[in-house]
Amino acid sequence: MSDYQFRAADGDGADAPLIFLFHGTGGDENQFFDLAAQLMPGAARVAPRGDVSERGALRYFRRTGEGVYDMADLAQRTAAMAGFVRDHIAARRPSRVAGLGYSNGANILASVQFADPTLFDAGVLMHPLIPFTPPEADFSGRQVLLTAGRRDPIAPAAATQTLADYFLAHGADAHLVWHEGGHELRHEELAAAQLLLNR
Repeated sequence: MSDYQFRAADGDGADAPLIFLFHGTGGDENQFFDLAAQLMPGAARVAPRGDVSERGALRYFRRTGEGVYDMADLAQRTAAMAGFVRDHIAARRPSRVAGLGYSNGANILASVQFADPTLFDAGVLMHPLIPFTPPEADFSGRQVLLTAGRRDPIAPAAATQTLADYFLAHGADAHLVWHEGGHELRHEELAAAQLLLNR
């Protein structure tokens, strides 16, 4: 990734946990950077900036319409992001690796998880939308939290449930937390994320 923000853990412990943070469309690497210090205290933080511009809004991969992804671009950018994650893991050798993403950030995080389920010990997918069938993969020993709004106009509830079912069927310790609203983030999602990240 050409632009990202990094902060070592307090004391810069070599085996400190590491969390990767993925912003939503129109956000940037600062969107969750400070919040992550509260959600996962003591972890080193890496927040890559999406390098695709959609009418000035930053994203992690291209799309041709709402919920219609450029699958070739997604594959290319997933491979690049997986390499980025691997490089940071190799450089720091953390005791635990987590990912947290919202909306488009949740989608790229999920895509990286599909490509290599071993990269993240825990993943928090907030309002993801995966409009394709994920590949066969083994998520045994991995924790996944999905959060969503029952009235989300961007990430339909049925698609979220299908994704949660996929992770469960492929061995993940997966949980789904709903709120009654739409695509906005709510306190109960962040509380659930904090619990997972510090389990």
